[in-house]
Amino acid sequence: MGSNYNHKLTYAVDIVFCIDTTMSMNPILDTVKRNALNFYQDFQRVMNAKKKHVLQLRVRIVAFRDYYYDKEKAMMVTNFFELPAQAEDFETCVKSIEADGGGDDPEDGLEALAYAMKSDWNMNTQKKRHVIVVWSDEGTHDLGFGKVSAHYPKGMAKDFNELTEWWGSRRCPGIMDESAKRLLLFTPSKNSWNMIRDNWNNVIQYESEAGEGLKDYDYDQILNAISNTI
Repeated sequence: MGSNYNHKLTYAVDIVFCIDTTMSMNPILDTVKRNALNFYQDFQRVMNAKKKHVLQLRVRIVAFRDYYYDKEKAMMVTNFFELPAQAEDFETCVKSIEADGGGDDPEDGLEALAYAMKSDWNMNTQKKRHVIVVWSDEGTHDLGFGKVSAHYPKGMAKDFNELTEWWGSRRCPGIMDESAKRLLLFTPSKNSWNMIRDNWNNVIQYESEAGEGLKDYDYDQILNAISNTI
């Protein structure tokens, strides 16, 4: 009876993958893409093991580089793909991502996070999760580093403090649903990412090394981290 009751717990889950697609990510980008393509099946497997049912799963991609150096190629932002119904379109999108550009070492990861935060999240269901997952092998520029580019987005947070306000806290809710939001960072121990880990709520960081790739146990940890929030 308990098992049958658990199977009635249904959830709507939105996930945004923010993926660093600069040249330094070339050695590990295929692994990240492969895990993204396998994500639906792997995620459902983990959720089924927990006796939980995801009624709706939507995934969005934000592939980021550097506005200062990469101009119009700095950011690729998709709409949400509903899986498995739009699996073919999602696969085509993921396979189109290539490592290129980047200029200097830091990238515009904070702008990517801003795009992710302002996603068209599902707000219509009681049981929901809004999850952002970031993969990068470098730190980030300060917000606005690339605003000299004609392609820099309007309405962007002006600095880290404003971006922190967008994320919000239990005392001051931001633009996302406070109870639904989660942020998982697969990033190196760099000040820009560590500031997020140390100052924002609902954040988990898995430290990466440049060129080391996404190891299987790290991917399993991320799957479990997402599923454990639901």
